[in-house]
Amino acid sequence: MIGELIVIAIGSAFINNVVLSQFLGICPFLGVSRKVSTAAGMGSAVVFVITLASAVTGVIYKFLLVPFDITYLQTIVFILVIAALVQFVEMFLKKKMKGLYQALGVYLPLITTNCAVLGVALTNVQKEYTLLEGVVNGFATAVGFLVAIVILAGLREKMEYNDIPKSFRGMPIVLLTACLMAMAFFGFSGLK
Repeated sequence: MIGELIVIAIGSAFINNVVLSQFLGICPFLGVSRKVSTAAGMGSAVVFVITLASAVTGVIYKFLLVPFDITYLQTIVFILVIAALVQFVEMFLKKKMKGLYQALGVYLPLITTNCAVLGVALTNVQKEYTLLEGVVNGFATAVGFLVAIVILAGLREKMEYNDIPKSFRGMPIVLLTACLMAMAFFGFSGLK
């Protein structure tokens, strides 16, 4: 059992990285990765939301949608649950961490529409994970997002001091960097 959970965790975080392999959650990945501190804050918020969303959607799916044979409503229900969780995180950050709340700006509400959060919930259902496996998958996927966004933010901070050709400045060099990161993460596919 522990071995299976470790395989799920490594696979979700590195081999099938939600941003660099599945290309989900690109908007906050590119938008909030200018500074490591902001990227770490966004990544932490995503870890909390995806982990909690995995648990809550797993419980709702197994104990509400399946018994009443209304699994066709899963996407709508999952979106509502995710939106409620993001509102909770937003209220918490606004009260307890005003600096991070202001730094995240418009990207915090974007967690609601971050397809990575919904993608994890749907993947848990599609792969028929148990509740524990689903939570581990959600947590590891979110940690993979956190790792990717922090690495990109660190690289972007270093690139500010480089002499980049004019045509590559701004988003082109960021996209090229993300592409190279995706290729590097592809190397983890040999771990399967």
